[in-house]
Amino acid sequence: MNLKIATEIGKCLSNQTRVQIIGWLKEPKKNFPPHETLKHFNDGVCVTYIQEKSGLSQSTISTYLTNMEKCGLLISTRHGKWSYLKRNEDLIKQYTQFLLETNY
Repeated sequence: MNLKIATEIGKCLSNQTRVQIIGWLKEPKKNFPPHETLKHFNDGVCVTYIQEKSGLSQSTISTYLTNMEKCGLLISTRHGKWSYLKRNEDLIKQYTQFLLETNY
């Protein structure tokens, strides 16, 4: 993890809803129903469910999720017409470790 990447992640997390999404995805079984097709959370949560829980418009949540995926916080998997997102736990660990160890 370097300062540039950490700064991009920080920018991405500078929004209350995006922080909530990261929190919700930490425990998907607690926060979302399983998609009727997959019936599990191995590949994450259906984007539709994230949008519904957020209460935001489809275009707004799509922008948020795309930005979170671009900075590496989320991993996307597609099954047919459905997109599923889950946290990138490795990157989140690297980011938190970077913050703990940084002496700038």
